[in-house]
Amino acid sequence: MITERLELIPATVDLCRAEARGRDAIEQALGVRVPASWPPAVFEPNDVERIRRRLERDPGNQAWTLHYIVLREPVVGGRRELLGVAGYAGPPSADGEVEVGYAIAEEYQRQGYATEAVKALVAGAFESPGVVVITATTYAVLEPSIGVLRKTGFSQIGSDPVTGLLRYERRRDRARGPAPGCGLTPRSSGRGLVFG
Repeated sequence: MITERLELIPATVDLCRAEARGRDAIEQALGVRVPASWPPAVFEPNDVERIRRRLERDPGNQAWTLHYIVLREPVVGGRRELLGVAGYAGPPSADGEVEVGYAIAEEYQRQGYATEAVKALVAGAFESPGVVVITATTYAVLEPSIGVLRKTGFSQIGSDPVTGLLRYERRRDRARGPAPGCGLTPRSSGRGLVFG
C-alpha cells in the first residue's frame, strides 16, 4: 500500500522472525532505520508470534495482515524510517467484518502517520466487495488513538466497563459505493490484532 508519505509493507514469516530477534534484525530485513523506542508500546511479542503462525498456515494471504509503516522518502543518512505498524486482524468474517489496528513509535506520534495509514487500510478493505464494516478497538486513555479513529470516519459503538476497551466501527456507505482507493487489492490472512 502506498500513500502520500508512506509505504505499508505487509508482514511475512521472515519479517516476523526478524522482529522477534530485535531492532537490528528488523532494521536489516526491511532496509530501514528503526527508531530507538521500537517497538511501539502496544505492539507486543505475542502479536508478532500470532501473526507469524497465521502467515505460516496461510502464506498466500498477506494483504489481510500486519503492515510495517515506512516513510516513502529517505531522510537520515539516505535511509527510510520505520514509523510503526498498522494492519488487519485477519480476512473479513463471513458477515463482512474486518478489524484494523495500529501503533506508531513514540518519536513519530502526533504527525498524522497513523491517520494516513488507517485511511489506506479503510480504502483497501472497502475495495473488497464483501467488506461491509471495519472495526477497531482502543482504550479511553489513548486519546490520540481515538482521534485517529474519529478522523478516519469511525464511530464509537460500545465499551467494556471492566477493561475500558472502546469499540469503534466504520460502515460502507452504500450510496457512494466503496471508499476511494489507493489501488489496493487485499487478499486474506488470519485474526487477532489489538493495537491502538
